[in-house]
Amino acid sequence: MNQTGLAKYDAARYALSVAVEVDEVKDIRDKAAAMAAYARQAQDKELLQWATEIKVRAERRAGEMMRDTEKNKGLKGSIVSGTSVVPVRDNTPTLADMGISKNESSRWQKLAAVSNEKFEEAVAAAKEVAGEVTTAYLLKVEKMGVAAALGDEEAVRAHVANNSGNNEWYTPAKYIDLAREVMGGIDCDPATSEIANQTVKAKTIFTAEDDGLAQTWRGRVWMNPPYAQPLMSDFAEAVSAKFESGEIEQACILVNNATETQWFQRMVSVANAVCFPKSRIKFLDPQGKPGAPLQGQAIIYMGDNIELFVTAFKLEGAVLFV
Repeated sequence: MNQTGLAKYDAARYALSVAVEVDEVKDIRDKAAAMAAYARQAQDKELLQWATEIKVRAERRAGEMMRDTEKNKGLKGSIVSGTSVVPVRDNTPTLADMGISKNESSRWQKLAAVSNEKFEEAVAAAKEVAGEVTTAYLLKVEKMGVAAALGDEEAVRAHVANNSGNNEWYTPAKYIDLAREVMGGIDCDPATSEIANQTVKAKTIFTAEDDGLAQTWRGRVWMNPPYAQPLMSDFAEAVSAKFESGEIEQACILVNNATETQWFQRMVSVANAVCFPKSRIKFLDPQGKPGAPLQGQAIIYMGDNIELFVTAFKLEGAVLFV
């Protein structure tokens, strides 16, 4: 981390340590969330790491405050007025006053319940494995333990980071066969390996050494892109732009169903249909054994053979027109 980034990080950590109101902590959290969103767009990995870490630390601190408030809410005390004892109501702001949902409150208080030691281990593991710190990951660590969660994440990365071959996890043949049926063939796979192409059988392939992003693609494209950033976003933009410009005729793209991401929205904006498989796709290792990914997938179709796509993929899951 450079000196400027380190100074901002230290300032945010200090601000969290001296904050006395949930509103203060939430303000730090919201600013960190905005910074994380910018970092993703700018593909600044270092900034993304520290921004997401501050965001989660703020959520945990807010959870601690709200947990303490829950214990003490209600009557704040009483005063004597003449011969009467008048209760004084607690004026602590409600979740709605603070712009915090019940779900956020619940998740943040769960974070607060994680021991300091386990929390710090989980933060370090999240940065190492996922490249960013998320509440969901830390809560998974609380449930599974650091070692199990870390192993689980590494398995997921192996299944999805470069499913066309770089990590030696391969797409089951049936999905590639269905794509070939829809498009009438596969002319190009821009993110693959020689081994993976034994199943894909594309006429032209580009491996990591070829840098598919720098190449001209032609015809009908099958793509299961690298899922690590920034490559995921780069390949999503490339296939979208090449379809818009007419450089490619059709494309079937297999990706995680990360519908909230900018790269997913970009591809859907030019797609004609999408299939959401009814079960998670179990990618295969070099021995043909299936893995167990934690996230579902989507097959995005760009092209004119929409009816063929529906016919081919409808048994695999819900097919939606875009």
